[in-house]
Amino acid sequence: MFARAALCSAAILLSLPVQAETPAQWIELGARVHGAFGAFIPIGIRIGLDAKERIKAEPRGLSVTYYTGEKAPCPCIADGVMLATNASPGQGTLVIAPEKAPAGTLAMVIVRDRKTGEGFRYTVADGWLLKVIEWHKTLDPAGRFDAAMNAQGLFEVAPAPAPQAPSSTGR
Repeated sequence: MFARAALCSAAILLSLPVQAETPAQWIELGARVHGAFGAFIPIGIRIGLDAKERIKAEPRGLSVTYYTGEKAPCPCIADGVMLATNASPGQGTLVIAPEKAPAGTLAMVIVRDRKTGEGFRYTVADGWLLKVIEWHKTLDPAGRFDAAMNAQGLFEVAPAPAPQAPSSTGR
């Protein structure tokens, strides 16, 4: 009887979305999933947390499209967004767009409610690149997390443009 209850409890816990609550938990999770906790990961976490708060979707109810800027060294911000929103490539709810972010943009992230399509566009300007590289070189993971969580003007938020309907080729 105890084994059956334990198995049921484990199944329920494993089906819940992953969520960190403390900076140390975010750092541990980010390092485990990404391989290290660089300075771009907490930027994504901050964007994802902001989107979750604004949209108030159900667990696993967000979709994310990530656009990498021309100057961005990597799409690492996307991993942070993934951790905070529980969107993932495996679920088809996180996509790295083949198109680049607009000029002057380090990253652009569109987060939407999967049911309603409501969403927000997050833009990180190229001007942040040198500052983020400095965080990476001079701060430990906890310092990087704090710097990203407290940086004023780190990103701009605007309503996401309406989703585009799939085009038909008429074949």
